Amino acid sequence: MGSTFFGLNIGQTGLYAYQAALDTTAHNITNAETNGYSRQVLGLKAGRALRVNSTYGMAGTGVNVTGVTQMRDQYYDIKYWNNRTVFGEYSYKNHYMTELENYFNEVSVEGFTTTYNSFYESLQELSKNASSLTVRTQVISYAESLTEYFHSVSENLKITQRECNFEIGNQVDKINSIAQQIATLTKQINTLEVRGGTANDLRDQRALLIDDLSEIASTSVEEHIVGDGVGVTTYIVKIDGQVIVDGIDYRTLKVVPRKEKINQNDVDGLYDITWDNGQVFNANSPTLGGALQALIEVRDGNNSENLQGKVGAAVNEPAENDPLKTVTKITLIENNINAIEKLNIPEEGILTIHNKNYLYSGFKLEKIGEDFVYTFELEETIDEDKLATLIDKSASIGKSIDYKGIPYYMGQMNEWVRTYAKAFNQIHRDGKDLNNEAGIDFFTANNQVNGRNYSFGPLKDSPDHDTYDFISFDSNTGGYYDYVDKDEPMYGSYYFMTAENFVINKELLQDPSKLAAATDVINGIENNDILKKLIALKDDNNLFIQGNAEGFFQTFVAEIGIDTEKAKNFSTAQENILKSIENQRLSISGVDIDEEAMNLIRYQNAYNLSAKVITVMDEIYNKLINDMGA
Repeated sequence: MGSTFFGLNIGQTGLYAYQAALDTTAHNITNAETNGYSRQVLGLKAGRALRVNSTYGMAGTGVNVTGVTQMRDQYYDIKYWNNRTVFGEYSYKNHYMTELENYFNEVSVEGFTTTYNSFYESLQELSKNASSLTVRTQVISYAESLTEYFHSVSENLKITQRECNFEIGNQVDKINSIAQQIATLTKQINTLEVRGGTANDLRDQRALLIDDLSEIASTSVEEHIVGDGVGVTTYIVKIDGQVIVDGIDYRTLKVVPRKEKINQNDVDGLYDITWDNGQVFNANSPTLGGALQALIEVRDGNNSENLQGKVGAAVNEPAENDPLKTVTKITLIENNINAIEKLNIPEEGILTIHNKNYLYSGFKLEKIGEDFVYTFELEETIDEDKLATLIDKSASIGKSIDYKGIPYYMGQMNEWVRTYAKAFNQIHRDGKDLNNEAGIDFFTANNQVNGRNYSFGPLKDSPDHDTYDFISFDSNTGGYYDYVDKDEPMYGSYYFMTAENFVINKELLQDPSKLAAATDVINGIENNDILKKLIALKDDNNLFIQGNAEGFFQTFVAEIGIDTEKAKNFSTAQENILKSIENQRLSISGVDIDEEAMNLIRYQNAYNLSAKVITVMDEIYNKLINDMGA
């Protein structure tokens, strides 16, 4: 049979067990508002019964504590992480797209529509009094306001691009910090758990870090037990399928400023992301997700309108300016960009052929029929035996990013200013100014290196090739077309005009009499046939695919509004979904104050009753020992 004093041991187990239960409940209550905390439950089970030599067979031994269990459901954790990645992406897109939409300022009086219409109203006024220098000055002033509008928007877009770039650096630093903390916590957890038990609070901290990481990029976690019953687990964290934490080891990312632009309109020093060991990190992965994908797409998104073609020829030949030097020239055919107005490649940059990058120092283009043929001069010479392997390979400049980000919107503005300025200038050059001299370019571009205006007048049939390098012949028109030269950018191609450098000709600013209003002023300076053509340009529905100039820009602005609204709607929807999943997760892991208050009373009563057991036993043993003695 059991020991005479066995009852004390039973009461003692109750005291210890319910003291632990009260401590666990108190821990839950005090952490009810702690972010990431998971409710803990004390496990209790009846003690192992003892066989006694009596008619009732076996006797209970009290209660044992089996451990403190963390109430988490991995299913909801994974679901939460996946949806937080989607929410992170669209919340960042919503923020930056709203910022971009505000830049175009259509609601305010300074918007494009007001500025553009004011310019044409001044042209209408000039048509009534073509000789007035005062009205001419007004026309030029309103035109200058139009160019300044594009300068302002262009600068704001570049500011946002810099902000996105800076934030990409911040997010990379955050990823590295989180990876280091996860590895450190994993080491602490294994150190504690190898001795038995579960490091619940440390596991909560680690899971909270995964919550934060999942908002930056798509995150997955794997945990496996090492050995059998040794209390050690492997904990592997991946971002976009690439391991960043493996147990107590972790990798870091770094940002590297680009030496070459991938788009004509990019700001300098945009970041590329690599692993710390120099391996490539696929920042353009469509499954990257999170804030990082949003930032990269807003910063670099080109709506898949980067230059793409295939290699038609690859040759080594003497350099044009140094016959003793051999250079490699790559010719691209079947290109997707066959209009100068849509061309936004950098003058010097990186040509990617079959996933391999080659630096080019300049390029020229020819128009054959309706197609452009691009020839790039590479910085380094390729061996002759390797040139043939490049033929028919796909080639591109920059990555094809299927999102309408800042490069796309900059490209749309460039297309507008180039197309409109070219049409306006062609009409204006056909006229004569007040001095009966031939009209000049009305709109031009400012060379930001030397401060001069580019000239977009038609090139002569026999240009001076010592002055004009890389000029290409157009077999259809019999005239010389467009060109690019790395050493001295030549005048004549609207490729050099962008929303950033779009200006009024300096000669017109200095002398309004140079504004051409008529084809001939000999028969009267009040002639205004050129002005009528310029005014008619406003309603020329053949100027753009979308219709007239105003229609193109309004469609463009509406496109930004639609993209912004889309980002906003997705962000709101994902936020609601995320809250719903979080509530589901909290239904399991969250602390319910009312429930814990009830547990507090329950365990207090159980503790008091266990103490009462000991008190009763004490009275029994007192009777047994003191009152029954001989």
